Amino acid sequence: MTGATAGRPIVIGSGIAGLLTALCLAPAPVLLVTQGALGDQSSSALAQGGLAAAMGDDDTPALHRDDTLCAGAGLCDPGAAGLVADAAPAAVAMLSRFGVVFDKGDDGSFALGLEAAHSRRRIVHAAGDGTGREIVRALTEAVRATPSIMVLEHTSAEQLLLRGRAICGVLASGRAGRFVLSGRSVVVATGGIGGLFEDTTNPVECWGKGLALAARAGAVLADMEFMQFHPTALATESRPMRLVSEAVRGEGAVLVDETGYRFAEALPGAELAPRDQVSRAVARHLAEGHSVFLDVRERPGAAFPEMFPAIASFCHVAGIDPLHDPIPVRPAAHYHMGGIAVDEQGRSSVQGLWACGEAACTGLHGANRLASNSLIEAAVMAAAVAESIRSLPAQPLVSPERIEPQRRADPAVVRPIVSQALGLIRDRDTLSHAISRLSGLAAEDDAALVGLMMAVAAHDREESRGAHCRRDFPQTNKHATRAMMTCSEAFLRARELGSRTGALAQSA
Repeated sequence: MTGATAGRPIVIGSGIAGLLTALCLAPAPVLLVTQGALGDQSSSALAQGGLAAAMGDDDTPALHRDDTLCAGAGLCDPGAAGLVADAAPAAVAMLSRFGVVFDKGDDGSFALGLEAAHSRRRIVHAAGDGTGREIVRALTEAVRATPSIMVLEHTSAEQLLLRGRAICGVLASGRAGRFVLSGRSVVVATGGIGGLFEDTTNPVECWGKGLALAARAGAVLADMEFMQFHPTALATESRPMRLVSEAVRGEGAVLVDETGYRFAEALPGAELAPRDQVSRAVARHLAEGHSVFLDVRERPGAAFPEMFPAIASFCHVAGIDPLHDPIPVRPAAHYHMGGIAVDEQGRSSVQGLWACGEAACTGLHGANRLASNSLIEAAVMAAAVAESIRSLPAQPLVSPERIEPQRRADPAVVRPIVSQALGLIRDRDTLSHAISRLSGLAAEDDAALVGLMMAVAAHDREESRGAHCRRDFPQTNKHATRAMMTCSEAFLRARELGSRTGALAQSA
């Protein structure tokens, strides 16, 4: 495809990160590529809790930063935490200008919620528990109304094209077949990887396509082992699993078992302890043969349907009346703290490639994301990415050195391997077995490549920290640092581990 699209910055993905990046680039021409219809097939619209921002009189960006660092279990990038916390209030104001209607009190101030590991009420929300849906609605309407943004719907990015070590375009496919989009600036905003897990709150389409694209292009990926599990997904057969927001616990709901025993009360912070701790407590109680429920009957009580209309609605669809019956819950894969390693401007290690949102890894989240930091990070970094691209001098278009044969991606094959090895509790033997299976698939399968990079990183982190919990290494290693790797390094490490396993087997 040439002509009007040639040379425009190319944004891949139409969740909050992609939509807002395109809007922040306006009025410069930009091309927005989305696999489904605009705003569909992203986790953004499913987000319930809101955006963390120091908006209250008793709050400051410094407190927000400190809470972020504490939740991240020692692996956050302090610079990224400070940048996002400082920029968060302005990002909320920017979203308001784009038409997002946030919930406010009678005095016109933001209605601020409380979530786990926050020391203040600082969660800005919209439509009660419909924050993501409201933001996607407003940004989608804004994109549709912006003449400089050309949208290619039902179009999949298949390969990042290179000339030397620099981006020169994207190989895409749509209803008319494969075609080349020429451009020297590409933004990956494709969301997370929850679709690689059997139990997830993410759309099944979100299996890490953008990470695979970047990895095949030689980009460095970071923190791949850290997958956050949400402790309170609605325990039904629906996929994606419906999320019962942490904000419900922030309003006083408690976790109980079939006897009414409040088993999480002993945790520091009880139900509002960091998510990794609450998730493991729920998983342990389930493993002991109990059922687990979230009880909203006393608090927030009768106000629950008004405060959380979406959750109340899908509970009723599942045959549950939250005002009379506790809500059955269990942990589910929810948010990936890892991704394409980027700097404070969203730039990756590949010239001309930026990443934003859950596909990126700024270092903000460390080993355990602070609740509601994801949407605000996407908003802050979308503006930063756009500013970085705008500052670039014009460059002539060039042709790619090669176009690869089309690779497959079969998340259904990868899903049981990843779910078993990279769940809440991990160990060397299970991870080694997963690496062996995934390495045989990853050369030709993009979903297997993402799973392999996660498994290698998890195998090599011989400690327990945040969302990464090792049965065989229960202690935290105070000397451990963030793990970064390329696709080639992951394959090399997998071969080394395979050779070692074979040698050990022969010696035995």
